[in-house]
Amino acid sequence: MGILIVESDAGLAGVWARHLRRHHHQVDVAASQAEAESVMPRQDVRVLILSLVLVAGSALAVADFASYRRPDARVLFVTRRSFFSDGSIFKLAPNAAGFLGTNIEPEDLTALVDHHAAGGSTT
Repeated sequence: MGILIVESDAGLAGVWARHLRRHHHQVDVAASQAEAESVMPRQDVRVLILSLVLVAGSALAVADFASYRRPDARVLFVTRRSFFSDGSIFKLAPNAAGFLGTNIEPEDLTALVDHHAAGGSTT
């Protein structure tokens, strides 16, 4: 079971990936919509950590693609902005399981990934 990090900031993606790997997760990293869409058919992606702002592509398109290619995968959206802080992301992306700030501690992110990878509820 895998984790896919879709984040344009390679440094931030690297911090998260290293932490998740230390906790025995198989992690792939993609910097764009195209890269994410190429990983999903090849890997058993259970959780996506998906930046709402991608330099190349659309996060909502990635979430939509995931709902088709990996319907059981949960999406944890991350952002530096307050846009969607009203919870509307959950209406736009039915596979959304969380909405987090990019300043989340790696330990907290790992706990959320563990919960959702195990099939935990979004409620």
